[in-house]
Amino acid sequence: MENVFRQQLVKIRRQQNLSQEQLAGQLFVSRQSISKWEQGETSPDIDTLVKLANLLQVDLNELVGGEKTTETSFRTDNLGTQQTNHQSQMNGWEFLSKNWWTIIPILGIIGWILGAN
Repeated sequence: MENVFRQQLVKIRRQQNLSQEQLAGQLFVSRQSISKWEQGETSPDIDTLVKLANLLQVDLNELVGGEKTTETSFRTDNLGTQQTNHQSQMNGWEFLSKNWWTIIPILGIIGWILGAN
């Protein structure tokens, strides 16, 4: 399989109206690194490739090989797990289970307001 990473990087970066400088800043690399990747002089390491795919919100296969997936597309989050791009909406119980710690300050504020009256 031909390595089309450099062409894909240029195409996707331009589609998202990002300059090399902007992309470099978001990845914490130099603009010259982005330029070298796009010229095919060097390639990013695997961790940077994953970050790049996440940042550009594309599948890693599309970024590296130019292959768009026809099935439900997956992307890898920062923890290395896969999640679908078609996520269901979070219900109230899911929100509370993930953000339980917010209840304590809210109850404290309500108690303070009621105690002040």
